[in-house]
Amino acid sequence: MNIFVGNLSNDVQEEDLMNLFSEFGQVKEVKIIRDMFSQQTKGFGFVEMPGLADAQKAINGLNTKEVKGKKLVVNEARPKTDSRKRFNGGGGSGGGRSSGGSGGGQNNRRRY
Repeated sequence: MNIFVGNLSNDVQEEDLMNLFSEFGQVKEVKIIRDMFSQQTKGFGFVEMPGLADAQKAINGLNTKEVKGKKLVVNEARPKTDSRKRFNGGGGSGGGRSSGGSGGGQNNRRRY
């Protein structure tokens, strides 16, 4: 099961989450999401646990647990949905309209 872990302190590392979740069972992978440029944590991450029962115990045991001064938010991660794709597609078409507008501006420049 893929588990969402939110409200992470900037001081929390993957190893910290690995140790926390390992108390409940086998942990396959831990990933804290970071800013691509600054490498600062975005305050959330994901933990993959192969055992469903162990994952549920971890969620129940760690949700609202205080770690490094912040209470964790722990629940089952929701899979990406088609609505995100539609949102991104809408942004792309909006960009197309914007490009069309600037193209019109280029035509205006040619007239002068």
